[in-house]
Amino acid sequence: MFKYTNKLAEETSPYLLQHAHNPVNWYPWGDEALLKSKEQDKPILVSIGYSACHWCHVMEHESFEDEETANLMNANFINIKIDREERPDLDHIYMDAVQAIAGNGGWPLNVFLTPDRKPFYGGTYFPPQRAFNRASWKEVLEGVYQLFKEKRQEIEAQAEELTKHIGRSDINPSTKNISLNITVDEIFTKQQVDEIFANIMKQADKKWGGFGNAPKFPQTFTINYLLRYYHYTKNEKALKQACLSLDKMIQGGIYDQIGGGFARYSTDTEWLAPHFEKMLYDNALLVRTLSDAYQITKNLSYKKTIEQTTDFIVRELSDGTGSFYSALDADSEGEEGKFYVWSYDEINTILGNDAKLFCEYYDVTPNGNWSEGSQRTPSETPMEEHKNILRVLTPLHDFAEQQNLNETDIGQQLKSSEEKLLNERSKRVRPLSDDKILLGWNALMITALCKAAAALSNNYYKELAIKNFDFLFSNFRVNENDPMAIGFEFYHTYKNGKAKYPAFLDDYAYLIEACIALQEVTSDNKYLQYAQSLTEYVYNNFYSSENDFFYYSGLNQNDVIVRKKEIYDGAIPSGNSVMSGNLFYLSVIFDNTIWKENAAGFLKTLAGLIIKYPTSFGNWACLLIDIFAGINELAICGQKFEILRDELLTHFIPNKVVQCSYNAKMNEYPLLAQKCISPKPLIYLCRNYTCQAPTDDIASVITRTSNYRKFN
Repeated sequence: MFKYTNKLAEETSPYLLQHAHNPVNWYPWGDEALLKSKEQDKPILVSIGYSACHWCHVMEHESFEDEETANLMNANFINIKIDREERPDLDHIYMDAVQAIAGNGGWPLNVFLTPDRKPFYGGTYFPPQRAFNRASWKEVLEGVYQLFKEKRQEIEAQAEELTKHIGRSDINPSTKNISLNITVDEIFTKQQVDEIFANIMKQADKKWGGFGNAPKFPQTFTINYLLRYYHYTKNEKALKQACLSLDKMIQGGIYDQIGGGFARYSTDTEWLAPHFEKMLYDNALLVRTLSDAYQITKNLSYKKTIEQTTDFIVRELSDGTGSFYSALDADSEGEEGKFYVWSYDEINTILGNDAKLFCEYYDVTPNGNWSEGSQRTPSETPMEEHKNILRVLTPLHDFAEQQNLNETDIGQQLKSSEEKLLNERSKRVRPLSDDKILLGWNALMITALCKAAAALSNNYYKELAIKNFDFLFSNFRVNENDPMAIGFEFYHTYKNGKAKYPAFLDDYAYLIEACIALQEVTSDNKYLQYAQSLTEYVYNNFYSSENDFFYYSGLNQNDVIVRKKEIYDGAIPSGNSVMSGNLFYLSVIFDNTIWKENAAGFLKTLAGLIIKYPTSFGNWACLLIDIFAGINELAICGQKFEILRDELLTHFIPNKVVQCSYNAKMNEYPLLAQKCISPKPLIYLCRNYTCQAPTDDIASVITRTSNYRKFN
């Protein structure tokens, strides 16, 4: 297997290195491969995936490790492998192309390009033999090459039209013509926020939680909207659906019941069977949502899940330097989920007398609760039968009543059993780690840690967030050691001491958001200064000359065929939605009217799409309802302000801007300017910098921040 070595052996991406010994003559994306395509007048095959992708591994094993198939690829194509997490800009472009061609997308993504890098055909997974009404991979290779040679003019014309389509695909004509100089107040209505809620509930699974049919993704932004809607309106249906969704995920197989952490999505409606890869971004976003839910409900299950998930991230996605890795693979020893599943006999052997109770609670049966045949193609070897994915069908309180046992005693027994199984599981062959460090995903984790620190009054999480931020600023900045460098240009990815690829809009947007979150929990204004400088950099390098949203790639990114503007909130929030939230927040901090108008303008322009398709614009929807409610400007001034700040931050106030000071000389910040400084800390609640009488009564402040007359 390892007698071949291709150009990927020189890369740092774990995904690319996995293919470094394929007989396929793979190249990384770059000048060498692109020039070779032009010189030899060969079409380019671009294959995109990521290290934790199960089906990527399947196609590699079936086709890319096959010598006959590799010979066909090498003879007729210039073959390029891309890690979608290293180059999300290329993934976005060519995913749009494949969705236009095939009507669906996913990974592995296989797309064929002209020597000018323009796509003309593609698809996702192709089997080695015909199956599921799909042509075999060899048939695709032969057919595409024949078309390229015999119908070149038609291929070129199709590629040109497809490239034009990609360039305009994200921005619907109805989203053009942003109106600036609008009045920020009263730009949305109660009817609109109610309609968003109604459209979410039309897709809500009221039995198993979540939204839509299988496969089911966490959709944390949609849950975030429901939590906000409940907070503002006290509509119990919103809170019920939000908590049902979180509860069912926490109880399901998508959550690692003994090790903590969430898998990417569930293949079924009951959250039982995930594709087992664990991504940093999913877990960061879920920690954020669980922190909000805990602030509202004080449900100890949410607190426990936040702690377990954070422990998992620190234990398995970190090397202690302060940064976090990208993902854990779905497979180990060539089998999906092998690391995580159990047989009934295994558990009985390990737990002995405690096995009966454990198996009843976690739905473990002799025949197994996971029928995985529906997830695999006939070409794959099925796993051994009688496997169980741990899940909870009856919550602990109800289970204890059914067993006529003390809930605390059962909880302790289950915890002891979980620790034994976790210890035993640690002896198995672990899934591979994708140990590259991504700027944006780490920034999402910083915000998650800040939210958890605030909700749980946990200083350890705050320290982790600060350490992570320091790592990013030390290792991702371009020309960090050059005293003449601008200082706020960043790389996208880092591994083995080397940072590379210019950062994208998402990276900057999430990093600015992390600065805002760090300032709230630390009251260190340096983070606001960083946020301001980063925002100015984004305007200079990503803002469209048409004044309609930010481009995904920077001004100097010259190896892409189009600069796209991403507006949809998918598995991660769109850079434009996060930037809009950042602009609105920072406009209050720095009294910047243009930033506020831009943020409101973007939101107003998309309002029709947000209202009609809220599960595709969840992060936008959260910003919309917060702006409708009005922003609470909270200044905490005086000696030992930390006591009031930390107490205030345990409460759910999504529409807030918070600054603190023990120094009267803070006139550069309008919210802090001319506030009285006294030995006793006081809270000022303001709107548009007009403040009510200061108080040290937290309960009074909370009541006043939640007095939303617009919703009555």
